[in-house]
Amino acid sequence: MADWAGLCVATSLLVVLLTAAGYALYSGLLSDITVLTGSPPIKKITFVYKFKKGPYESCGELFKESRGIGPKLSRIGVYYDDPKKVPGPQCRSAVGSILSEGEDQADEELLRSYETSGFKVFSFPEVTHVVTASFPHRTFFSVLLGMRRVYPRLEDHIKARRLCAHPFLEIYREGLIQFMAPLARQGDFYVPEIRQAERRLLEREDFHSDSEGSGADSNSECSSGSGVLLLDSRETSPAASSARDDEPDRGFGGRSSGGASFQEPDRERQQQAGREERPHGDWDEKGPAPHQWLGAVVGEE
Repeated sequence: MADWAGLCVATSLLVVLLTAAGYALYSGLLSDITVLTGSPPIKKITFVYKFKKGPYESCGELFKESRGIGPKLSRIGVYYDDPKKVPGPQCRSAVGSILSEGEDQADEELLRSYETSGFKVFSFPEVTHVVTASFPHRTFFSVLLGMRRVYPRLEDHIKARRLCAHPFLEIYREGLIQFMAPLARQGDFYVPEIRQAERRLLEREDFHSDSEGSGADSNSECSSGSGVLLLDSRETSPAASSARDDEPDRGFGGRSSGGASFQEPDRERQQQAGREERPHGDWDEKGPAPHQWLGAVVGEE
């Protein structure tokens, strides 16, 4: 009888282990990860979002809220700060759902539902060059595996090629998590809450620089920091103008971790078109290491 009980226990443990192993494999434990520099996985998009300042682990609630309103829509998370350099409470993100892509029109009823729930509308342009990778999105565990497996690959790729890539986007659709960081027009990927706060910070820095006679150079768009000081680089469009005009002012706590900020200079705008036409191998700008958002979207399924 004891032997029979022991055999049952051993069999049960074996079944549990095999089930766990199968679940992990199905979730993407051994899936190939290919990091590419080239065309983006998305066209220009219009999306709804809620801006959040706080640990990325808590973004899952916003994903759930967004999915509850539009369960069939692709979801998007945009992450602006490196949690290894910026304290969790100061990390900034925008989480929501994609309403339309390319020339498609947004569903007006869905848009009203999102706006009623406090979501805001913004648009991202289509760019010619991005750093991108994808990972299967089959289970909740896929999200955690994707965070831990993909970001180190992105970091290696960007460092090896001395690229300037920011911010980092995660798009959840069609059974995939698509990771993307633009290599051009980065300023257009910063939501109004961040642009307004960065503009105020820039004005304060300019004031102190003028009063103290400082010659420090703060005009490098790509450095070792985790954010961007942005001037108005967004092309004028109805969606962009509406998004800017409707946004209330919001401050932010700055880089308490000591990470440097970036400013988009006039030189960047003047060379924008030329840079977008350069071959992939010619991207030699040194940029910030990508963010390793471990467990960034706990709750996203």
